Amino acid sequence: MQLSIPPNHCQPLKIVALGDSLVYGFGDPERGGWVEQLRRWWMLPDRGGHVLYNLGVRGDRTQQVAQRLEVEFRHRGELRNRVPDLIILSVGVNDSARLARPDGRNYTDFAVFESEIASLLDMAQQLCPVLFVGMVPVDESKMPFLDCFYYNHSDQYRYKEATRHACLKRRIPYLDIFERWMERGETWRLQRLSVDGLHPNTLGYQALLEDAIAWEALATYHSQSHHHLTQLSPVQISKH
Repeated sequence: MQLSIPPNHCQPLKIVALGDSLVYGFGDPERGGWVEQLRRWWMLPDRGGHVLYNLGVRGDRTQQVAQRLEVEFRHRGELRNRVPDLIILSVGVNDSARLARPDGRNYTDFAVFESEIASLLDMAQQLCPVLFVGMVPVDESKMPFLDCFYYNHSDQYRYKEATRHACLKRRIPYLDIFERWMERGETWRLQRLSVDGLHPNTLGYQALLEDAIAWEALATYHSQSHHHLTQLSPVQISKH
């Protein structure tokens, strides 16, 4: 009898979030970043919520995420040899950095990046549905990061646009965080970045969480819990 019931009706979805420090949540010692907060909400006992694995690795570039994608995916099925139902990707900012000096070479050559992001998306789509969360604009005045990496808005824009177009081509929903944060102005942005100028702070990850929760593509996965989320955490719903 049970076989006739779609799997996601009898057990929670399994979701993996893969990417760099933005997924890992670096810069938010209070709440652990936006993925961690989403994981905790979905884990509430009375919700029977989705299982969310944070597989963010600090410093990862697109190629490194691609190298571990399938192995990570295959090992997160939990029960009865099942595999996850959704992949959330967020990567690319580390590829865009310039090395050693402001006009140095990009960490990942742009043409190589275009090829690697296409390959990553194709690989992910063969496994299950995919969502992509874009990068956060840096504070250019705080560069270089670790005395070596020069991030800038111009390169960030090029790399995120290449990613956005690659997603569009494959009908993968893309959340353009860069665009949203730029539109909200410099004062708003700087209040939401850590002192290193690269990673969001607790307030920044809260903004990221709000954007993700309100994002239609993700809302379809948490619509049952959304009322509960807003009840639980009224501070999350703030004016932009």
